[in-house]
Amino acid sequence: MMDAPTWRVGWRCLLLLAFVGSTRSEGVQSCEEVRKLFQWRLVGAVKGLPDSPRAGSDLQVCISEKPTCCTRKMEERYHIVAREDMQQALQTSSSTLKFLISRNAAAFQETLETLIRQAENYTSILFCNTYRNMALDAAAAVQEFFTDVGLYLFGADVNPEEFVNRFFDSLFPLVYNYLINPGVTDSSLEYSECIRMARRDISPFGNIPKRVMGQMGRSLLPSRTLLQALNLGIEVINTTDHLHVSKECGRALLRMQYCPHCQGLMLSKPCMGYCLNVMRGCLAHMAELNPHWHAYIRSLEELSDAMHGTYDIEHVLLNFHLLVNDAVMQAHLDGQKLSEQVNKICGRPIRTPTQSPRCSFDGSKEKHGMKISLRNGEETLASRRKEFINSLRLHRTFYGALADQLCVNDLAAADGLPCWNGEDIVKSYTQPVVGNGIKAQSGNPEVKVKGTDPVINQIIDKLKHVIQLLQGRSPKPDKWELQMGSGGGIIEQISGDCDDEDGCGGSGSGEVKRTLKVTDYPWLLKTTGWHLKLVSLLVGSRCLRQHYHW
Repeated sequence: MMDAPTWRVGWRCLLLLAFVGSTRSEGVQSCEEVRKLFQWRLVGAVKGLPDSPRAGSDLQVCISEKPTCCTRKMEERYHIVAREDMQQALQTSSSTLKFLISRNAAAFQETLETLIRQAENYTSILFCNTYRNMALDAAAAVQEFFTDVGLYLFGADVNPEEFVNRFFDSLFPLVYNYLINPGVTDSSLEYSECIRMARRDISPFGNIPKRVMGQMGRSLLPSRTLLQALNLGIEVINTTDHLHVSKECGRALLRMQYCPHCQGLMLSKPCMGYCLNVMRGCLAHMAELNPHWHAYIRSLEELSDAMHGTYDIEHVLLNFHLLVNDAVMQAHLDGQKLSEQVNKICGRPIRTPTQSPRCSFDGSKEKHGMKISLRNGEETLASRRKEFINSLRLHRTFYGALADQLCVNDLAAADGLPCWNGEDIVKSYTQPVVGNGIKAQSGNPEVKVKGTDPVINQIIDKLKHVIQLLQGRSPKPDKWELQMGSGGGIIEQISGDCDDEDGCGGSGSGEVKRTLKVTDYPWLLKTTGWHLKLVSLLVGSRCLRQHYHW
């Protein structure tokens, strides 16, 4: 079977040869042109094709009082081809939409993978540049944390609260050994484990772990849900691209598209009303997807619009190292008190001299460092998401308008031209034209629609489920202020628009913006396979550093 573009070009060439007399309904004198088209469409000669018109008493669908150039076997073959044409038409119609979603789903996933590695890079540089003594020991905890972030984003069953706690549990023994009691320490695993277990009771990092949990939960979950929803969108399109053609629909398609050939009317096109009745009948079940598809795109749009500030994963991940620094500084400042608490819980350490390990971070990365510059409108994850949603919005009525588009764009004759009405060439179609959807088909004169389609019903159920997920993950503005801690705890403004009314005002509160060039870090390109000239990073928040008045 040849591809659709080649088939169309070849068929048009052959149709031009058959033009003379092929649009008249007086009856065909020879079946030569019908034979040519039939043989070419089937890619090879077929035995038993009539040379001249014959009685068509054996035909089941292409019944006519006039002599016919079709046999029963030709009709059966045309029936198969009509179904194949329908599948091809559906796939062609959805190709732009399918490519839009699949391309962006892949792009979002790759961007998130790159973003995770950039955030991990920032955190590693923080330890190498600021806390060099503990950098080697911290490397495993940093790597595990960002591995868990990726696993969660891409659908694994991991808990953000648990991996945030694990990170800070692992960090405390390092801070205690290298900053609070530097130089000499007990290197026993038992003592370090005791310190690690004591972290949640002592709270050496204040409420920063809770802030990280809140920010991770608010930003990771919407991004995870967005990826899941896009994958479902691809599944919906793949399913409808291979829609089962019912027996009634197959017969109607045969009558509309190929029965004219039997009478030598190879250039004829169906009347618009006739085509609409056939296609609306065939796609009646698919049209039931329309309100749910519309709601699906609207929910994606609402979720995307809400993903800003600390709901923006780019903002959160690329500021993670700043919160880690705040946590370490807080523990360092409270070192004497923490040392007394650890001594009470774990006892005094056996003080033995140790040699601080050197930073293991790649020197080439450290050499380049984090290049800071103002962003000049470079593409961010948020801007790409907005562009995608704007394009997707154009396809909100895809399933409701599909039957009409197929007729208007390709299948049906233009208004005012003679057309095929299922029996003959006429000036206009006189039967009533029904609407879209199952209920409207009760009066369809061309296709009988029975019952419901279990596959479509299953897709509708999946769409309803993901819509609930999308709506449940949309942050609500009235919940954007989160109280954490008590007695000097920080009030965190979750909205990304932090102004003087948020208590962030004053000079020096402007947002820090950083751009990390991928060309400065070849390992990013190697890891993700991206060939980007520049990856733009947004780092910082106007509300950070309040606690320490930096």
